[in-house]
Amino acid sequence: MSEDQDPESKTQEPTEKKVRDALEKGNMPVSKEASVLASFLALLLIFAFIAVDKAQRLVQFLSWFLDNPGEIHFVSSAEPLQLMTAVSMELVWFLGPIVALLISFGLASAFMQNAPQLVFDRIEPKLSKISLKKGLGRLFSVNGAMEFVKSLFKLITVVVVAATVLKSQQAVALTTMYSDPSQLPHVILSVAMTLLSGICIATIFLVGFDLVLSRFQWRKNLRMSHQELKDEFKQAEGDPLVKARLRSLSRDRARKRMMSSVQDATVVVANPTHFAIALYYERDGDVAPKVVAKGQDIIALKIKELAYIHDVPVVEDRSLARSLYAAVEIDQSIPEEYYRAVAEIISYVYLKR
Repeated sequence: MSEDQDPESKTQEPTEKKVRDALEKGNMPVSKEASVLASFLALLLIFAFIAVDKAQRLVQFLSWFLDNPGEIHFVSSAEPLQLMTAVSMELVWFLGPIVALLISFGLASAFMQNAPQLVFDRIEPKLSKISLKKGLGRLFSVNGAMEFVKSLFKLITVVVVAATVLKSQQAVALTTMYSDPSQLPHVILSVAMTLLSGICIATIFLVGFDLVLSRFQWRKNLRMSHQELKDEFKQAEGDPLVKARLRSLSRDRARKRMMSSVQDATVVVANPTHFAIALYYERDGDVAPKVVAKGQDIIALKIKELAYIHDVPVVEDRSLARSLYAAVEIDQSIPEEYYRAVAEIISYVYLKR
């Protein structure tokens, strides 16, 4: 097995790009226990605020024809359909808020863990997802073992909480046997809410542990090998040929901008054939002359040609041109040691004008 495929070789923390790519593909840390807790909380709210009133209304609606079905007579063929429509609407009125609350809590548990994102790759049918070999591998992996431990913990929790709650409600159950039968639903609802509350409290601790564990496992699965880090670095740096082409284009654009500045230059200091330096000086300003263009050989000849076209004076000074070319970059002011020599040239230019 190669290094980039061997999990043991992936010892480096994932880069920001690796994490970003994983999130874009829908690979996010998710706690399944959070959705379970959300379902329990939704059921608790349903029992507390919805179930009783909705159930009483449904019972009252259905009792008028369930108690005496033989007394229902249909005059036309449309009446059975109307009856079924009315019954269906009552069922929707009863089940609608319950289903909506369960869905809302389920979505909230997902959105609170990660931002909502639509990733079609996650829902695309793939034959590898129904592979028996991969399925068994997931089942008997470390993650599979952790899921088994969590499921076992939930089972033990439910059994312990149920046993504790039922034991504490023994007296209530015995009292209910000698009370009005109409109170039985309320007693059952009260016991169910107590039981569900205990399960929710126990599940909160499981969710906290699972959130930490899921994020740790997610980061661990994203770890990279040294070779993957090198490959990503090369990819980030880009192909050498492409980079060379981009540098060439950048130099061409910079050269064009430089050449366009020659027409605004005050003077061009040149070596007869090898160097040319275009200087700009603002006569009424207090800033030293600035190099707006410079070049050697062919570029120097082009600078002088543009200077002649735009009536920019060209003054030949071999040593000064060579020195300025080596000492000053484009868009930089000349150093102090060249003030005197450049001032003489600029003064000469102004006198000639």
